[in-house]
Amino acid sequence: MRLNPVLASALYSSAVLLGQSQADALDDVPESSATSVAESTTSSIVEKPTFTPSNIKAAFLEQFTDDWDSRWAPSHAKKEDSKADEEWAYVGSWAVEEPTVLKGIHGDKGLVVKNPAAHHAISAKFNKKIDNKGKTLVLQYEVKLQNGLECGGAYLKLLQDNKKLHAEEFSNASPYVIMFGPDKCGATNKVHFIFKHKNPKTGEYEEKHLKNAPPARITKATTLYTLIVNPDQTFLVKVDGEEVKKGSLFEDFSPAVNPEKEIDDPKDVKPEDWVDDARIPDPEATKPEDWDEDAPYEIVDEDATKPEDWLEDEATTIPDPEAEKPEDWDDEEDGDWVPPFVPNPKCEDVSGCGKWEPPTKKNPSYKGKWTPEYIDNPAYKGVWKPKKIPNPNYFEDKTPANFEPIGAIGFEIWTMQNNILFDNIYIGHSVEDAERLKAETYDIKRPIEDAEDEASKPKPAESPKSPGDLKFLDDPALYVRERVQLFLTIAKANPIEAIKSVPDVAGGAGLILATVIALIFGALGLSGASSPPQIKKASEDVKKVALDAKDKIVDSATSGVEKVQAEVNKRSTRSSGSAE
Repeated sequence: MRLNPVLASALYSSAVLLGQSQADALDDVPESSATSVAESTTSSIVEKPTFTPSNIKAAFLEQFTDDWDSRWAPSHAKKEDSKADEEWAYVGSWAVEEPTVLKGIHGDKGLVVKNPAAHHAISAKFNKKIDNKGKTLVLQYEVKLQNGLECGGAYLKLLQDNKKLHAEEFSNASPYVIMFGPDKCGATNKVHFIFKHKNPKTGEYEEKHLKNAPPARITKATTLYTLIVNPDQTFLVKVDGEEVKKGSLFEDFSPAVNPEKEIDDPKDVKPEDWVDDARIPDPEATKPEDWDEDAPYEIVDEDATKPEDWLEDEATTIPDPEAEKPEDWDDEEDGDWVPPFVPNPKCEDVSGCGKWEPPTKKNPSYKGKWTPEYIDNPAYKGVWKPKKIPNPNYFEDKTPANFEPIGAIGFEIWTMQNNILFDNIYIGHSVEDAERLKAETYDIKRPIEDAEDEASKPKPAESPKSPGDLKFLDDPALYVRERVQLFLTIAKANPIEAIKSVPDVAGGAGLILATVIALIFGALGLSGASSPPQIKKASEDVKKVALDAKDKIVDSATSGVEKVQAEVNKRSTRSSGSAE
């Protein structure tokens, strides 16, 4: 259906009236109702509690309160690395601050890695060394990867209590007892559990690495890592309170805590006449007389016949009939031009073209090279192994869980991502107290973080099933456009039904159309007995006025819709602010 300018102007005017009426309706809505509408279009904000320090007692409990810097000392020592050509210094800085991503508790601060692609080191000495002999050791702390983790560590170290600990700055060379926590770079993604074990014979320390370590959880929400080492030499690793690995200090670490009782005799050698071939070729076997080693694998199929549609007189390829000699081709320099060849189209629908030759088939007489069968070797003595002797370095440590005394905690890491946050560190001997701290901190903040993360995700746009499903507050511009389009679609078939079904558009259009018609008749009445050219000119003037009105109405409709949307946004913002 084609519209003239006057009718178009009327319809655009009805759109303005429709938008204005909805805007007026919004103005009439009470503040509380508008607020609830705004909240329905934005993510719900979970009420966040305020941080309160825990009163749990432990050998070491750190929540990074205002006096944190009286306990923690950043290190600026040189990092020892015999494999590197240059020296590395711990230039990375630290800060204690609230999370900037998914904050769960107001005022809850943590220790934050501030520099990307830098070496960081910081430590805190204990007021009293921790002696773990005969006790359960519990290590628990939170990690928040606010920028994710692509390559770097977020583990901590429990440092050995000795003279060197108190005399030098903390570095990678500082002796540690346990290293625990997440580490990720490339294909590596694990939760480290490494402990240093002292050889009772030599006095040397050796790292024992957990085999099949569980993967770290890479998320911007708070993750809780827990390690429990029991006096019965068993251990348990938890992530977010879930058991992810358990086992024995004797069986699940490499190298093993205790060496083998016996070892291979390094002086024992295999005798020269030792036979370790279990099977040998049968020395009595002979090649059969009818075995033809020279028979070919394939032979010509003598029974094959040429297909009836085979075109022997046709070549498989022909010069391209559509090819043309390039304009810049020089026969003297480039030689005679020869068109490229293309597959012969006559060969496409037949069995083949060109000279026919019978195919080959597998030779039924082919046997290949003859080899004798294998038999059990009567001289076989088995696989030779050196004899065993007592291990001169053997020892048995029945209590590897009795770690060396622990005098400090330290973070010594390199990472490509900054803003890694550590918080709520518990080191002690009570599984119950660690659970209490979890309940006071992690169990409160993590659900809030998850809810905020879910609310911040973009919602998938759902297209309405029909124009009747649209609501003005959802998208004012789309609402007006769809209502007008609905009116036009129904009006093509039944104008009366269009007026009944979409009365808001019809009313606006009727009002503007009546005004325009009055203007036209007024112009004609004023003209009196004007000549036809004058009437035509008056009509064109009215048409021009209508077109100008159309442009102004479009601008007004757009600004009106924008005004309504701005009001919704303003109230949404005010609602969000009050929820905070």
